[in-house]
Amino acid sequence: MQLVKVGLCAFGMSGKVFHAPFLKEHPGFFMAAIVERSNQKSKTKYPETTIFRSVEEMLQNADITLVVVNTPVQTHFDYVKKALEAGKNVIVEKPFTVDVSAAEQLVQLAKEKDLFLSVYQNRRFDRDYLQVQNILEDGKLGTLKEVEIRFDRFRTEPSAKEHKENPLLKGSGALHDLGSHLIDQATQLFGFPEKLFADVFSMKGKEFANDYFEIILYYKNNLRVRLKSSVFSKEAHYAYILHGDKGSFLQERTDDQESELVSGAIPTYNEEWTKPLTEYDGILNYLNKDFETERILTSSEPGNYMNYYQDIYEHIVFGADLPSPATEIIQNMKIIEAAFESSREEKVIFLNNNI
Repeated sequence: MQLVKVGLCAFGMSGKVFHAPFLKEHPGFFMAAIVERSNQKSKTKYPETTIFRSVEEMLQNADITLVVVNTPVQTHFDYVKKALEAGKNVIVEKPFTVDVSAAEQLVQLAKEKDLFLSVYQNRRFDRDYLQVQNILEDGKLGTLKEVEIRFDRFRTEPSAKEHKENPLLKGSGALHDLGSHLIDQATQLFGFPEKLFADVFSMKGKEFANDYFEIILYYKNNLRVRLKSSVFSKEAHYAYILHGDKGSFLQERTDDQESELVSGAIPTYNEEWTKPLTEYDGILNYLNKDFETERILTSSEPGNYMNYYQDIYEHIVFGADLPSPATEIIQNMKIIEAAFESSREEKVIFLNNNI
């Protein structure tokens, strides 16, 4: 098996949870380098990996062909640009960059260098999202009329992460963070909308970055898709609510890969590694071909973030399609920028000229 040597730009939560375990367990990757500015915490689990004290030092000295930029979003443009200029392919954490202009510059640079640039949209591999995909493909809901996708938390106190909480920093806040996932799922499922209306603000107060958003996406076939997130949600809502002219589907957010990884679970290659559900997590209520109501309790199958890295590997070795290419994610970022404009101007924003 061809071996792809990888460098990881940071070993915080993102590195420890979402990247290093999968790079370690996938037989096609070798994690050759990790940037730790002052510690060497990675040595315990990854003794074979060389530690560098800066991204620049790693790019200059490490024997790698792929770089994972998993630092705060405000640094993404600089580090991705340096990695591309050093001749490395790049995976960058969502939401890619702080604005569309920076993202477009990086896409152009990757094209000029004949390198790939992929955005790590791991929520495409959540069990609950995959179940929604399956339900839509089955067609039992008929023509969709209304959809709601939400990602709520109960975090009433600000975190200690300046890059996420400081409203003066571009790219901070929930819309860039969780919003990048919800927008990506909406566009993956339904394509790009015709227009939108948004409400974006901070429930904790103006001294903090936005922690609440609601976006209504308008589609040409009269479909309405609502995306919503709040940090003042003590009781869980259904994460996905879909209504069509033949039925409805309600899906809970039950993917537990992140929590299992945080607790120390080790993902496995080419097989399921998360715990199976012990209860139902969805409700399908629809009219069958005899126009009789059928109400079914459903259970989603496990998701696997390893599949993202498998797709990356197959792109490198076999020329398969690149997962979540940066050119695609730029369109999602245009929706983020339009949502801010809509909220600021308190008006509907048409996207025909922007997307």
